[in-house]
Amino acid sequence: MRKYHNLPIIALAAYLLFFFSASTASAKTVTFEKEYTYQASEIDSKVSSRAIALEQVKRLLLEEVGVYLISETEVKNFRMTKDQVTVLTAGIVSAEIIQEKWDGATYYMKAKISADPNEVAKSVKTIGADKQKTKELEDSREKAKDAMEEIERLKKEIAGLKQSTKQQNEYATAVKELSAADWFDKGYIFGKSGNYNEAIDAFTKTIELDPQHAANAYYNRGLAYDKLGNYQQAINDYNKAIKLNPQLAAAYNNRGAAYDNLGNHQQAINDYSKAIELDPQDAEAYSNRGLAYDKLGNYQQAINDYNKAIKLNPQLAVAYHNRGLAYSQSGNHQQAINDFNKAIELNPKDADTYNNRGVTYDNSGNYQQAINDYNKAIKLNPRYAVAYHNRGVTYDNSGNYQQAINDYNKAIKLNPRYAVAYNNRGVTYNKSGNYQQAINDYNKAIKLNPRYAVAYNNRGVTYDKLGNYQQAINDYNKAIKLDPQDAAAYNNRGLAYGKSGNYQQAINDFNKAIELDPRYADAYQNRAVAYANLGNEGKVLENLKTAAKLGNKAAQNFLREQRISW
Repeated sequence: MRKYHNLPIIALAAYLLFFFSASTASAKTVTFEKEYTYQASEIDSKVSSRAIALEQVKRLLLEEVGVYLISETEVKNFRMTKDQVTVLTAGIVSAEIIQEKWDGATYYMKAKISADPNEVAKSVKTIGADKQKTKELEDSREKAKDAMEEIERLKKEIAGLKQSTKQQNEYATAVKELSAADWFDKGYIFGKSGNYNEAIDAFTKTIELDPQHAANAYYNRGLAYDKLGNYQQAINDYNKAIKLNPQLAAAYNNRGAAYDNLGNHQQAINDYSKAIELDPQDAEAYSNRGLAYDKLGNYQQAINDYNKAIKLNPQLAVAYHNRGLAYSQSGNHQQAINDFNKAIELNPKDADTYNNRGVTYDNSGNYQQAINDYNKAIKLNPRYAVAYHNRGVTYDNSGNYQQAINDYNKAIKLNPRYAVAYNNRGVTYNKSGNYQQAINDYNKAIKLNPRYAVAYNNRGVTYDKLGNYQQAINDYNKAIKLDPQDAAAYNNRGLAYGKSGNYQQAINDFNKAIELDPRYADAYQNRAVAYANLGNEGKVLENLKTAAKLGNKAAQNFLREQRISW
């Protein structure tokens, strides 16, 4: 009788979520301070004066930070101009206002930026290599520059003259655009530091201030919603970004990722394909489309896309990882291991890749190497429930039932709703002869997932061992209803019918199992036994020979004893 162990494989997707986490390493903080006094014009209010003063003091600070980075950090080797460094720095550090004062004629503002220059330099390098994010920050700075130029133009135009309503409106619009650029920078900085709700608020403010030029704000707000797991809201924002800028390839890519997370893999593929059409050099979009094909079971197409991603970016660890998954699921374990090895070489801190390489080693029968990989995954992430679970499966496969149970216990402690872990702990209890505890675990798995066909099948196996054949048949019925293509459930129900003396019904079930899986050796063996009980010796020999040819040891041994070839 077959019992099932499910080894979850964690799929990684490069979703182009452009929020880069801040480092937690020890830091040397440098503080930069600047002040600026803005002389208000006739058209200015306190609000407009503050927005202009903030933009100017921020500009002075960012320029000073940029000069420091170029002279004192690795940025000097990046072949970037001072203006390029300043633009990128605006998306990394934020200005903190120390003092501000409005007297009706002037707006005084003093502000500071405190940061670890080496960490800022690392972020400059990372963002600078990302053409989409670089363009977003360049656009934001360009909008601020254009707004300031428009403000200066209007001030000169109306100097000493009576202001028209049109000029007042144009001036108010320019000030709003200036503020919108500042809120956009704030939103990105909030996202970079993991403050996604604050990022959403900042991007919302950007959109309110400048709705006609808000494609990047909608896009980045979508990223923040995505990070919070609100995929539908993320899709809504990507839709708006695409409406405002139909050429925004990254919005199609990330909308595809959100659809993927919602299980709509075909729509995800459509979006990834559009992203690739707009930007044929986008390795991440190929990698993501490959993952969607993988989820649909189209492993060869997935591999084709991963190959393209790797050709475009040989350093893209996630593409090697995901290609390894596709090879593993296709049964090409050695190629899968090769890809996981490369992914680990490129990203040695990725617990998921160690976990998935462990799954592949387990499927190859190399249990010790699998355990070594799960150990590494757990060391990297001590709260990794899936790795504990998978290590439990491997211990079970190698006959170490107590250690398997210990690992399932840990997985369940970390994730009390982990139905698969309950099911597989039940399998191990069943093997250990603790049938009641096995049934308890299957009950829990079914309670957590009432459509869990495997758990019904496995509970049926345990009831069968307890001699409760009718209850076993009831569970197999449920398993078959939930998964009519499960040959093992038909085979197991046939065994229960045979033990109950209903040999014809048993044969009917073995027939169905063989129809679903013509190479199911155990089903041929079991059908031979049922025919034997009905006295049909011709059918017995026919089925035993087929079972023996397919590798069934019991059939082979019997035929050898009878000196019958197969």
